[in-house]
Amino acid sequence: MITGFSHVSIVVPSLDEAAAQLKVLYGLEIGEIAVNEQQGVRLAYVELGNSRMELMEPSRPDSPVAKFLEKNPKGGIHHFCLAVDSVDATAQSLAANGARVLGDGKPQHNVHGERIAFVHPKDFLGALVELEEHGFKRA
Repeated sequence: MITGFSHVSIVVPSLDEAAAQLKVLYGLEIGEIAVNEQQGVRLAYVELGNSRMELMEPSRPDSPVAKFLEKNPKGGIHHFCLAVDSVDATAQSLAANGARVLGDGKPQHNVHGERIAFVHPKDFLGALVELEEHGFKRA
């Protein structure tokens, strides 16, 4: 079951440059930088009270984020994330309704160790959707 909105994810060519720009223009600061080896990204969050922005740059050339940057060299919105109470149950329910859950069936995790899955953009109004189990809790 979908329980809320977690974050919007923006791919950037340089996490350091993006952080500097957000600080100068908007007074926003990124949190601690983390690496998700499974997803092939370096990332950091900008906490915004009841939601957050995730900034990602590729950590290896074969990652999906690196492929996104090949098509969008300046970066851009990659996906948005919905919090769910159970990735498995939500993915099964969506698949039963005809939505395509991406991946090879092996569990995927975010940098916090939470279960995640992705729904094909063609099955959510053209947007890539991440499902995040026990995702970001609103303040």
